[in-house]
Amino acid sequence: MTKLFSALLTGLLVSGLALTAPAVFAATETGAPAVKKVIKKKSPAKHAAPAAPAAYELAAPDDDDTGAPIDASIAPATEYKCELGNTLTIFRNDGDDNYIALRWHKVLTRMKRVATTTGAHRFENKRSGLVWIGIPAKGLLLDSRKGQQLANECKDPTQMALATASGDIHS
Repeated sequence: MTKLFSALLTGLLVSGLALTAPAVFAATETGAPAVKKVIKKKSPAKHAAPAAPAAYELAAPDDDDTGAPIDASIAPATEYKCELGNTLTIFRNDGDDNYIALRWHKVLTRMKRVATTTGAHRFENKRSGLVWIGIPAKGLLLDSRKGQQLANECKDPTQMALATASGDIHS
């Protein structure tokens, strides 16, 4: 079918050139302006292509991600040392386990807890795309927009002491 279509298309193009070429050459030899033929483009098909399924749902704006100022001077801070020499700091309020403030590359971001079935502590900020996942052995910072890890093997002093005591030293 495609060979037939391409042969038909080639035939139409060749015959069209054969008909218009003598007129163009004749017009340029006599000095008269060449006559241009206006060809209208066909409009696209009226039927629409089926919609592709969405890879993810867009999150509704969250009132908690408004970027309200965080007073990091009064919240207890935990500094994490990560692989490749990266560091990040997490500030927690003693009475509120649903929110943390995370400082990464001198930017302070408020993050909201997201329920998980695995028992890991997962915090997200939908506006910035940052995701913090904390498990007993380490922490992990992700960028959900780019789909990549920002920091891995992040350990606080308690986790580092446990890793040293068990002989499992990675950082």
